[in-house]
Amino acid sequence: MDGETVLAAFRAESQRLYEKVCGLPEAEWDRPSPCDPWTVREVFVHLTTAVGRIITMLAEPEPQPSGVLVTAAGYYAPDERFSPGANDMRVTTAQESVGAYADGRALAEHFDALWRAVAEACAEEPPERQVRTRHGDPMLLSDFLVTRVVEVCVHGFDVAAGLGHRPWPTGAAADVVARLLLDGRPYDKPVVVAGAGWDRTTFLLKATGRLPMSESERTAAERHGMRRLTLG
Repeated sequence: MDGETVLAAFRAESQRLYEKVCGLPEAEWDRPSPCDPWTVREVFVHLTTAVGRIITMLAEPEPQPSGVLVTAAGYYAPDERFSPGANDMRVTTAQESVGAYADGRALAEHFDALWRAVAEACAEEPPERQVRTRHGDPMLLSDFLVTRVVEVCVHGFDVAAGLGHRPWPTGAAADVVARLLLDGRPYDKPVVVAGAGWDRTTFLLKATGRLPMSESERTAAERHGMRRLTLG
């Protein structure tokens, strides 16, 4: 996926997410989320931190060209980055970071300012710009930005579910995530299981573990071209 397409998806999905939460009553932020033991607030803190990593990465020296770059799909390899210990650290970090924000509105406004700063910074970088992840992986900035679209879109599913709302992905972000799951292909042919076809949002919910997927459904999805990603 080209960088401009991914950046446009990041902008659209981040704007959508902000619009959905900026007016939330304070009590709604403390509803339980599907990402046990996180609340909606803690999920939102986590995804905000994940988005902000780009600012930190761009402030560091660019990696020396090595010829071996991790792709967006490779970023989700089942290794120590998504081990139980690493996931426990994600949970704890989000819970401990909640206190940095006076209330939910302050958190939402911080996210809004942050994603805009990230988008502006990314727009100024050349297509070949490389970054190094906190795990030490060199990646193209455009590929790492794909993973941030995943964070905002998929954790947006979690926020919506915690609030009792229907999923709200933008078409641009849903396409980026679907292409990541389908090795670059668009989701233009619904997966059919037991005579019923999934729309793209249902496919994304199932493929990312937000809805249960039976073995027969997984077989059908993999026949369609779905690849498994390890998500924290």
